[in-house]
Amino acid sequence: MSQTKPFWQTKKLSEMTLEEWESLCDGCGICCLYKLEDEETGEIYMTNVACRFLDPKKCVCVLYDERRSAMPSCIKLTPSKVERLKWLPETCAYRLVLQGKPLPDWHPLVSGDREGVHNAGVSVKGRVISEVDVDMDKLEDYVIEEPEDIS
Repeated sequence: MSQTKPFWQTKKLSEMTLEEWESLCDGCGICCLYKLEDEETGEIYMTNVACRFLDPKKCVCVLYDERRSAMPSCIKLTPSKVERLKWLPETCAYRLVLQGKPLPDWHPLVSGDREGVHNAGVSVKGRVISEVDVDMDKLEDYVIEEPEDIS
């Protein structure tokens, strides 16, 4: 009896249904962090400041379905954006699928556990500051080296 491969091993990102696409997100919350771009070099710097709509204890957007109207700067990931956004973490399932790499063992689609990303220490859960608690004019004070450096 042959076993069917999971969709993320057989489909391109552009071929996935909305449900498949959404299920690829591991819930790390890194997309919800503010980033700064050096206008001269184009280099992107990650901060530990999260969008006001990210629940830092659960690492979920409290306005997910309305996020784009509530926060116009919210990035909607698409296959072409996954190719271009260099700040997506190496563990991002969208990036991994694009590169033909396997999902990590802790990914919810592999483990069946939505807490796997947090238990593996690759999420921002409990490690970020909300934008409502910082002076957004001094965002450069909150730059971190890597998402793993969030504290």
